[in-house]
Amino acid sequence: MSIPATTLTSSLLLFALCAGVVWFAGARLAYLADALADRYKLAKSLVGLLFLSLATSLPEVATTLSAAVSQAQDLVLNNLFGGIALQTAILGLADFWARGAITNYPRKANHALEATLLVLLLSITLIITVIGEPVALFQIGPGSAFIALCYAGTIWLLRRYDGSSDWVPVDLPDPEAKPFLAVKDDGPNQSLILQAVAACLAILVFGLLLVVLAERIAVQSGLGTSFIGVTLLAGATSLPELTTSITAARIGAYTMAISNIFGSNLIMLVLVFPADILFYGGPILQGTSPTVSLALAFGIAVTAIYLVGLIVRRKPRIGVLGLDSVLVIGTFLASLAAYYYVR
Repeated sequence: MSIPATTLTSSLLLFALCAGVVWFAGARLAYLADALADRYKLAKSLVGLLFLSLATSLPEVATTLSAAVSQAQDLVLNNLFGGIALQTAILGLADFWARGAITNYPRKANHALEATLLVLLLSITLIITVIGEPVALFQIGPGSAFIALCYAGTIWLLRRYDGSSDWVPVDLPDPEAKPFLAVKDDGPNQSLILQAVAACLAILVFGLLLVVLAERIAVQSGLGTSFIGVTLLAGATSLPELTTSITAARIGAYTMAISNIFGSNLIMLVLVFPADILFYGGPILQGTSPTVSLALAFGIAVTAIYLVGLIVRRKPRIGVLGLDSVLVIGTFLASLAAYYYVR
């Protein structure tokens, strides 16, 4: 996908325009997912984990695979792993609309299990990157294949555990009144499905344009692909998660919002395997930059903070935010400084 050469200012304006389209499509998709979950009597945590997280990860999927084909190892890994802390911080922003700590509200313990398994997979990935995969088979490292296997086991375990309902939400607020993007109750199911498909296509197309523009901004600004990869590029591909999670929080679909983020972060990890297949320079997790290890470490930190928040049901607030969300947002901001330092 190519766009005409532009100045830095024009690139930033086009970036903002595409971001607006993605925001609109993501918000609409959240309403559609919530309505379809109600109509088909599906658990909203499951809808967030499997459907919404995959739909909002379409830009990451396309970006990762195209960057792997281009043999851009740093771009692949910094985009994937840099987005994990950012997407987790999105839950902190969702607290503004949840009117309280969003981690107070889950009705099931499976969100804590999602966070625990995500920490496990992040730790495994960090260990593999430090070791460097000295052994390879057909230029593919066993580490990326093992991560994919662990992801499959994670989804299987979460599906089996989804029937558990031994938690009770605390201090549950009333959802906001639905704005014009909300789904009408009298629309047919087929229409909602077609609208969801259209929203997914808009997220994919304009999300990819965001990626192209982010790469151009990296060159035009002189900040470099490593720093831009874990900041602006990761932010561009995480924009669908931002808008869908905030919208889900606004309508009271808190479990869907949390599972959307944790599910998207799990997808970021499993994408390493297909990227490794397309990368011909050896195992893609071999010889990584310090930014990659930092991104994984910060991903572990923010996920662990929310794991504690999910276990401690009533927690202090700072303004309208739960303490765990404040800590996550602060950790994410610290990660940006760390990325800039080692760029």
